[in-house]
Amino acid sequence: MHEYSLVQSLLERVAQEAAVHRAVAVHRVHVRIGALAGVERGLCATAFDMLRPGTLCAAADLVINLEPSVWACPVCTVPVPADGALACPACGWPARLASGDALVLERVELEVA
Repeated sequence: MHEYSLVQSLLERVAQEAAVHRAVAVHRVHVRIGALAGVERGLCATAFDMLRPGTLCAAADLVINLEPSVWACPVCTVPVPADGALACPACGWPARLASGDALVLERVELEVA
């Protein structure tokens, strides 16, 4: 369950942002999880709940937005449906993953004194 190490890194990054802005608390953390990121939404939420006590995120909510995978042709940039052959319908080139393979910290809602 690598979600725990990912959430630990996430909490460290949030703490860095909070320090930069001299925040006294974090109210909400927004993340985006791609369909091909290899991160389980439920395990991520559980890890956040277990690791946040004793941090500025102790009372924070975790908002998880799921992102579908998006494929596109690297030559002509035509979108390629993920439910079929991963080749461009226009020119035949193999498709490349354009998005949906990352865990992204999108926004942190801070309380600043």
